[in-house]
Amino acid sequence: MDALSLTTLLTAALLAGWVDAVVGGGGLLLLPALLVAAPGVPVATALGTNKLAAIFGTSTAAVTYARRTKLDWAVAGPAAGLAVLTAGLGAALAGAVPGSAYRPVVLVVLVAVAVFVLARPSLGVVASPQRRTPKRVVVAVAVAGLGIALYDGLIGPGTGTFLVLAFTAILGSDFVHASAMAKVVNAGTNLGALVVFGLTGHVWWALGAAMAVCNVVGAAVGARMALRRGAGFVRVVLLVVVLALVARLGYDQWMAG
Repeated sequence: MDALSLTTLLTAALLAGWVDAVVGGGGLLLLPALLVAAPGVPVATALGTNKLAAIFGTSTAAVTYARRTKLDWAVAGPAAGLAVLTAGLGAALAGAVPGSAYRPVVLVVLVAVAVFVLARPSLGVVASPQRRTPKRVVVAVAVAGLGIALYDGLIGPGTGTFLVLAFTAILGSDFVHASAMAKVVNAGTNLGALVVFGLTGHVWWALGAAMAVCNVVGAAVGARMALRRGAGFVRVVLLVVVLALVARLGYDQWMAG
């Protein structure tokens, strides 16, 4: 790989770490960068290498949030445990299911998310603790640890964003605390997928390790910025990332059609 391609990937990893730490969706930057910088790379290998970089970034962000804010471990812990197994299953199936089969569904969901967030300005800005009932806790754990984790193993981009939205919509968490829980669960999804991709030979370890260093730096900066600037800042970044995901997946769907 030439110096320009390597520099591009390291820069993308830095930015992806920042985006992931604030609201998720760093794969939107890093996966396309991998596919462009290494033409012909198998999709599974791009996913696996991305997971190697991402697991260090999400873990760094999770630790940063845990040190500076109160984490809801009753939700994040079980969801992360489930996510390791479910994301591993998704990674095992990644080569068998074309991404094109999911793009239309994900696009519809993302557009609905953007409309939902825009229509409810208070969502995630102010916490609604009364919504955190035992039943909703079970639902949140299942949605995060099963549904979203499976998606992460299969496809990946936008997982952190979906987790943040799940915790705000289901539990009434504010965006900062939802991001904190999302990082813990996302670390679990990355671990489960990475184990499977690694065992099947779909990880470029040296490149992934170099990207991981940059991802960690970006994640540390992003988590601190989110904690310092609060839920309003996270909401703005969330909308930007969701719209960027819609644009990216819409373009892919249009090109595929």
